[in-house]
Amino acid sequence: MNKYIERIYNGIIKENPTFVLLLGMCPTLAVTTSGINGLGMGLSTTVVLVLSNMLISMLRKIIPASARVPAFIVVVASFVTIVQFLLEGFVPSLYASLGIYIPLIVVNCIILGRAESYASKNPVVLSILDGVGMGLGFTIALTIIGCVREILGAGQIFGYQLLPLADAASGTAGYTPITIFILAPGAFFVLSALVAIMNVIRAKAEAKGKPLAPVQGCASGDCASCGNGLCGGHVFSVGESAKEEKKE
Repeated sequence: MNKYIERIYNGIIKENPTFVLLLGMCPTLAVTTSGINGLGMGLSTTVVLVLSNMLISMLRKIIPASARVPAFIVVVASFVTIVQFLLEGFVPSLYASLGIYIPLIVVNCIILGRAESYASKNPVVLSILDGVGMGLGFTIALTIIGCVREILGAGQIFGYQLLPLADAASGTAGYTPITIFILAPGAFFVLSALVAIMNVIRAKAEAKGKPLAPVQGCASGDCASCGNGLCGGHVFSVGESAKEEKKE
């Protein structure tokens, strides 16, 4: 597979930040009460992710290693502020719905993780595509969760009524919303069900000899794919140093 296409494919399927790596759970559980909220949060995060990956990759040889995390946070915070102002000015209803979770994009582990583990070590184009792939994967996941919760909890999708609601006062038969799905527990139920489905798909793929994703992180030494980007490969590096000392 072409390395450029692979970066997008990995973010959407093999290394989906929500269904595979289980990153960014705070906005995933909190804002996905509807499909439009999930889509809005996902696209906002994607814009910040792409722009921060691009700038960090451009400055990767200038930013000193000792100050990399503070520098990454400043870059991400700058783009989050821009996105926040744009949402407040042009989509005030969405801005009000997402609330505090827009500025909290600054500390989203997906963005900081990709900045540390990928953008700071790879060329600009690949870093941008990595941001696009991860962002789209996150957006798709949040939108699916939001749509499922909205349909089950309100009989709607993107604000449009799909099913006529029952009216006890007039005796009209119809769909009775399962309101727990638009409450906090509903997010856990839907997320766990979708992750279980993804695990079944991955298990079937592995049984056919075509695994969706290899073992990642410190266990495999694949720091470029590790969700824990803040260690900067430190854990793996320590392990390697220990092995070298034993050999000596």
